[in-house]
Amino acid sequence: MKLTNMKLSGLVAAIVLTICSFGVYAEESLEVTPPMNEDQVEGRVDEAQGKVKEATGVILDDKKMQVEGNIQKNVGKAQKGYGDIKKDIKEGK
Repeated sequence: MKLTNMKLSGLVAAIVLTICSFGVYAEESLEVTPPMNEDQVEGRVDEAQGKVKEATGVILDDKKMQVEGNIQKNVGKAQKGYGDIKKDIKEGK
């Protein structure tokens, strides 16, 4: 594929706009989102690790790893939910 000046400048413009939009959304999210508690953070981390482990198990055709990942993902979801409830109670919602 041969890049012409028009295609190259369009590609550069798209990349710059994408990077700028990330900055805008990050700034907005800092203003709106209150900090998470420890249970929410750990739950989200466990959920992400479980998803990765589950996907790795599928790719490697390792049923045990797939099941472990699914369990870890669901435990992370539960912990995240517990943290959400704790936060709501603390905020009086």
